[in-house]
Amino acid sequence: MSKIALITGATSGIGEATARIFSDHGINLIICGRREKRLLSLKSELSHKVKVHTLTFDVRDKDKVFQIMEDLPEDWKKIDILVNNAGNAHGFDPIHEGSLDDWESMIDINVKGLLYVSKAVIPGMVERRSGHVVNIGSIAGKEVYPNGNVYCASKYAVDAINNGMRLDLNQYGIKVSQVNPGLVDTEFSEVRFKGDKQRSQSVYDGMTPLTGDDIADLILFVVTRPAHVNISDSIIFPTAQASSTLVRRDQS
Repeated sequence: MSKIALITGATSGIGEATARIFSDHGINLIICGRREKRLLSLKSELSHKVKVHTLTFDVRDKDKVFQIMEDLPEDWKKIDILVNNAGNAHGFDPIHEGSLDDWESMIDINVKGLLYVSKAVIPGMVERRSGHVVNIGSIAGKEVYPNGNVYCASKYAVDAINNGMRLDLNQYGIKVSQVNPGLVDTEFSEVRFKGDKQRSQSVYDGMTPLTGDDIADLILFVVTRPAHVNISDSIIFPTAQASSTLVRRDQS
């Protein structure tokens, strides 16, 4: 029987690319996000390859998360792979000028939202004593950079949660992995800079960033290792990037 993967934040970027590459390898999909039209379009595109079920919700809505997971049809409840991809960054201000709304949004989505979805899915894995959780972190969860403050804090929390999950779920044979990207050209920067396309694209000036497909390729590798192998943590950079702040920008 084909495996079932639930992917949050599947309407764009890394989540959308992961859905596509999973479908190429016969993994049935529960794709989740806030933009229903995009989910339905992706379902239409992939349904000739695998079974696809859509869930429209915001991971910040605790009650909706638990209700919608409880209401899954029986043949979709055996989730083998959970990809906690939904996340965001808002603002790029020094700590004393930061927006409280931005801080709350990042903590609610990146930390609490990840926990809500995990809490709704993992007990089933524990009961079956099998499963794989892949948490999408960031280099920001490994190295703090100027003006990153609360965003970095939220991704450091993901790093800690990932490690805690791995320890707590080890006895049940559940794999827990983390993928930490560097610079990836998705909608991420445009959201961070509140729709300022020029500023968001300047992040990638003079270098070739990663794409959502690059990250999806690594996620596929992580979830297709033999049963005795778990890639517990990984960092993926574009070649031009050496750390959160060191980027070679010499390309035309």
